[in-house]
Amino acid sequence: MFICACSQTGLGQMITGHRGASHDAPENTLAAFQLAWEQGADAVEGDFYLTADSHIVCIHDADTLRTSGIKKIVAKTTLDELRQLDAGAWKDPRFKGERIPTFAEVMQCIPAGKTFVIELKTDPAVVPVLEKELKRLQPDPSSLLIIAFNAETIAACKKAFPEIKAHWLTSFKRSNGIGPWAPAAKQIIDTVKNTGADGVGLRGERAVIDRSFIEKLASGGVNDFHVWTIDSPADAQYFKELGASGITTNRPAYIRQTLEGGN
Repeated sequence: MFICACSQTGLGQMITGHRGASHDAPENTLAAFQLAWEQGADAVEGDFYLTADSHIVCIHDADTLRTSGIKKIVAKTTLDELRQLDAGAWKDPRFKGERIPTFAEVMQCIPAGKTFVIELKTDPAVVPVLEKELKRLQPDPSSLLIIAFNAETIAACKKAFPEIKAHWLTSFKRSNGIGPWAPAAKQIIDTVKNTGADGVGLRGERAVIDRSFIEKLASGGVNDFHVWTIDSPADAQYFKELGASGITTNRPAYIRQTLEGGN
């Protein structure tokens, strides 16, 4: 889900395709990523796990059931076994034959001037493998943003490759649906500082994120924030007005058109 601080368009926000153009194509496939670029996304986000034989592959869930119809635990399955699965037909027959991409394949599909957002779904064990892949592939560090819910993973990434921006991710919860939302702004500020993160990715919860909340983050030095996953024009406009540096959406063309039209 996410975004770099600087915009490549006149919007002031980077529009990021969530798992690619996942409203129209099978998520986390090369087809979805290519479509997102064609739809005018500034950035594309993909999710990554480690396989049993220490390859990094692009998939959101810990297993393959939802997107292939066959259940295999990614961490307990080899790359060759995963590559035999069809990751596209579940969405539409025309995507039959799409495979679970490798990290290398994804890095090779980033157009000039665009950003790829790497969401790491694992603990810090992935970082040494990622470091080797980055050294081998030599992508432009400015074209990448690393994101993760695991604060230790973000800290490890900033230590291993400080030249690549990294954002800590968080959603918001309330105990039994009542009481204060967590994490509070101070908790977010502390986590960003402790991990060395360059910013934060927030679930787009309008009950929590208002002008006061953003001002609290800014007062603690957290000025770069993006929101996910925003498919509503009203929500996109709301977060644009709050100064979000990026908006992650399943529908990049639709949200871009909405914001550029001022609707």
